[in-house]
Amino acid sequence: MRYARPSYRPLPIEVEEAHTKNSRLIGVLLAITGSMFFSFKGVFIKLAYASSPSLEPITLLVIRMGIAMPLYLLIAMWAYRQFSRKNPDTTLTARHYLVGGSIGLIGYYVAAVFDFSGLQFITAQLERLILFTYPAFVMILGASFFGKRLRLRSMIFMGLAYLGLALIFLQGSIASGEKAFLGTMLVLGAAISFALFQLLATGQIQKLGASLFTCVAMISAGFGIMCQFVVQSLHAGNIDNLLTQPREIWMIGAGIALISTLLPSFLINIALGRIGAQAVAVIGMVSPLSTIVLAVTLLGEPFGLIDGIGTGITILGIGLFTWFDRQVK
Repeated sequence: MRYARPSYRPLPIEVEEAHTKNSRLIGVLLAITGSMFFSFKGVFIKLAYASSPSLEPITLLVIRMGIAMPLYLLIAMWAYRQFSRKNPDTTLTARHYLVGGSIGLIGYYVAAVFDFSGLQFITAQLERLILFTYPAFVMILGASFFGKRLRLRSMIFMGLAYLGLALIFLQGSIASGEKAFLGTMLVLGAAISFALFQLLATGQIQKLGASLFTCVAMISAGFGIMCQFVVQSLHAGNIDNLLTQPREIWMIGAGIALISTLLPSFLINIALGRIGAQAVAVIGMVSPLSTIVLAVTLLGEPFGLIDGIGTGITILGIGLFTWFDRQVK
C-alpha cells in the first residue's frame, strides 16, 4: 500500500533532474539540510518553554503562524497564477478552497495543537520519534476507511518501529517524567491527525496542485489557530498575552516559522526535483538523529544505551517500510 508523502511543495518552482555527480550531490545535501531543519522544530519549542515556563502552546502557535501566514499568502498568489496558466480550462470554486482549508485544519491546526501541547511533557527526542512513525497510522486508517490494501510486510516493519518505541518508553531515559504518558498520547494524536490529513489531501492535491493546496491548508490552519487564541484569551481575560511575550519567544517563533517550516519546504522541494522522492525519503532518516544531537547538546536531554537501541530499531523499521513501500507500483 502506497501512502501519500508529505506535501513538501509550497513553492511553485520547476527544478531540473540531476544528471551529473555534482548536481546529484547538491540535491543530497539540500535534502539532508531540509530534513534537519524540519527536525529543529521540537528543539525550538522546548527552548521556548524553557525560556518562558508560563508560555501556552496556542500563544507560540500564533506567533509562528503570524509570521508564516503573510509569506504563504504571497506564495498562494504566485501558485494561483501558475495554476491558472497551466490549467486555463479549470475554474476553482469556493468549494475547492473550503474543502482544502478543512483538510488543512486537520493536518496543520489539530496536529500542531496536539504536537505543541505534547512537547510540554516529553522530550524533543521522543516527540520526533513518535511523529516519525505516522506512516503506521496512514496504513491503518487507509486500510480501515479508504479501501487501501494492508500488506503483511508493511505491518511487520511498523511493528518493528513501535517495538523500538516501546523499549524506550519502558526502559529508556528520554521517556521519563510524571506526565510522559500524557505527552506521548498528545503527540500520538498529532501523528494520527497528520496521517488522516495525508489520506484526505491526495485528491485535493490532484485538483489544486501541491503548491496551491499547501498554501490554502496552511492559511486555513493559521486562521483556526488565531481564532482559538482569541477565544481562549478572552475567556482567560489575558488578550494582551501575545504582546507581553519576551523578545526571545518572538525570535524562537520566527525560527519555527522560517527555519523549521518555510525554508526546509523550499530545500526539500529542490531536492525532490533533483534526486526524486525515493532518495529524499531515505535521506529523511537523518531527522531523528539530528534531533538527538541538538536535544542532548542544547537542551541537556538524556540519551542512554537503551534510548540508542530503541531509536535504532524505530529508524530501521520506518526505513524498511519507506523503502519497500515505495517499490510497490
